[in-house]
Amino acid sequence: MIEYPYLIAIALIEQDGERLMPLGGKSLTTALNNNENPMIIGQSLIQQLLIRVFQLSEKAPVKRYFGNKSLLLIQIPMLAMQEQIPLIKSEWINTGETEKLISQLNEICEGVWQVLFTREEGLSCSKVHL
Repeated sequence: MIEYPYLIAIALIEQDGERLMPLGGKSLTTALNNNENPMIIGQSLIQQLLIRVFQLSEKAPVKRYFGNKSLLLIQIPMLAMQEQIPLIKSEWINTGETEKLISQLNEICEGVWQVLFTREEGLSCSKVHL
């Protein structure tokens, strides 16, 4: 189990030809285990993030940058979040190398999930692997 777990929702989007990575998170009292569905805790984070993205669209159209892997939910130790997420975010905004981003997240996180929406299931998530 990780110490001081943090759950983060991440959107990989593009607006006016620029990459953006809005994110939102919250600390967890205990880490999620491998069998736990992160959407139980992460659904409100995803909803809040999507509202922020929706509000961004008032300035200019917004589109997903990496298809079905453009909306992510990650579980990360607090220290790694503070030290590494800003660097990884900056690198992705500058390069757009999404596969490298996901690879880096898989290295430092205790879970990386893509979030999808279907009419039948609503919001759901599944582990991201490259």
